[in-house]
Amino acid sequence: MTTAVQSKAPLDLKPLTALRILPALWVVLADYWPDLKGAPDAPPAFIASGQLGVELFFVLSGFILSHVYLSAFGEKRFDYKGFLWARLARIYPLHIATLAAVGVMGAAALLMGRVMEHNVLYWPALPSNLLLVNAWGFNTDAGWNHPAWSISAEWFAYLLFPVFATIAWSLRARPVLAASLAALLLVVIYPAFEHFAGFKLTDATIAWGALRIVPCFAYGCAMFLIWRSGAVQTQRTAVGMSLGFAAVSVALVALAAPTAAIVASFGALILGLASLTSTGSRLFSNKVGVYLGEVSFSVYMVAIPWKMLVMSGAQKAFHLAGDLPLPIWLGYFGGVVLVGMLGHHVVERPARTLMRNWAERRRHRAARTRFALRTAVAR
Repeated sequence: MTTAVQSKAPLDLKPLTALRILPALWVVLADYWPDLKGAPDAPPAFIASGQLGVELFFVLSGFILSHVYLSAFGEKRFDYKGFLWARLARIYPLHIATLAAVGVMGAAALLMGRVMEHNVLYWPALPSNLLLVNAWGFNTDAGWNHPAWSISAEWFAYLLFPVFATIAWSLRARPVLAASLAALLLVVIYPAFEHFAGFKLTDATIAWGALRIVPCFAYGCAMFLIWRSGAVQTQRTAVGMSLGFAAVSVALVALAAPTAAIVASFGALILGLASLTSTGSRLFSNKVGVYLGEVSFSVYMVAIPWKMLVMSGAQKAFHLAGDLPLPIWLGYFGGVVLVGMLGHHVVERPARTLMRNWAERRRHRAARTRFALRTAVAR
């Protein structure tokens, strides 16, 4: 029976798990910043570039999926259907829950006579959201839980994973070449897209979000090949890369450097953090950081429902006419983590376990049926 995992369990790269909370909060910070009373209309460059947190997620996704599945793919042990089901179990239940939450709150607001943004309950976008193709250019307006465009892009990459894996596996003995080609793709695609589309690829969501993940995911796969080759062999080098490229990434973002340079620095940061584990370091592997990384997907996905709830509820409770004073805003921003924890434990993790257990039972039933048929034929 085929399996979607390697025979030998891959290393648990805890620093990469811990890393995930940072881009999630970066995206949320950029989205919540305009709700702060007295905040400058032009936010600091680092906050204004919060959408780049998604690029960091995408690079990380390419690295992690290669880490877990690439050897199985190359050794013909890869179960594509099992892989897609496992990925669907990871993202879909919480997507549906947040989609429903936005729908309920939007409908409640309309019933109470409140003015909603015109696209919150954008019904033409509902089918594409349900089918996870809402970043594939089928709609002219986003609607519903807008951050879901990025998991639609992830789903696009999951469907194409055999393509990414075929290229990566063919270059496994030449990781430097793989990284060079992936870096070249970064250098070419960002200015080329802006030239032809008239806006930055990093601003794309529902129209070109599916394309937006491709260079980042490919670069993440290439960084995995560098890590797999044992390029970083000492803890000192791993720590230096992790701290150094964290600083470089922040500096590049603050200086509004070209996107290709920023994404390249993200990949180097991920390589350094992964190398912490492979060289035996426990830096950035503490339980709190890892736990926050585990709930990061939920934090990201509940940000809009929480925003809708707080901005309507706080304004009513505190008789606010507009944005939130700093103490309330801090509770608002910190509260999204608590709501994310709730979503993780109530929806995300139980539903994922349920879906994976169902698939496992189905595989066992199918195996027993095949065995019974073979036995009957042999008789």
